Amino acid sequence: MDDLNVLPLLGSLRQGSYNRMVLAAARELAPAGVTILPEPELREIPPYDDDVRESSGFPPAVQALREAIAAADAVLFVSPEYNFSIPGLLKNAIDWASRAPDQPFAGKPVGIMGASGGPAGTARMQYHLRQVLVFVDALPINKPEVMVGTAQSRFDNSGRLTDETTEQFIRDHVAALAAWTRRLAASNG
Repeated sequence: MDDLNVLPLLGSLRQGSYNRMVLAAARELAPAGVTILPEPELREIPPYDDDVRESSGFPPAVQALREAIAAADAVLFVSPEYNFSIPGLLKNAIDWASRAPDQPFAGKPVGIMGASGGPAGTARMQYHLRQVLVFVDALPINKPEVMVGTAQSRFDNSGRLTDETTEQFIRDHVAALAAWTRRLAASNG
């Protein structure tokens, strides 16, 4: 497995969000041979309703998301923390995408990053997300964790990452996700 395509799932809708800035930094810091794809638009996914799926199949935005997850070599979640947990937008997308048949998260290598203005840097969201990922049989990397606390002090006014420590964590995380993805592919070879 030479080049890797990583699908980012962004848990924030805001154009100027710190998490969008973290994702931009991850794209810049990704090692050679790793492409972080454009993120799918989760805004178009309707609230989860299995009656809809049973009566008319997956809505087009959900089907596109499922296909994007299945086609990617790995998934990178980048998300804020809302009310100590996963933003509803992101949880809704996971709920839709994870339905049978051919649930696309199963066996998928996953990375998780998040940024917030508070000191905990999305720790609670990331642990809740890990619980959800257990159920959908995704395979997240364990380290290094990227929990960017006090994000307002780590980016300049144009949204560019200026903190070297955070930069190194992001660089190491994407490299670890690439190594994990290659290792899993080799073992399933």
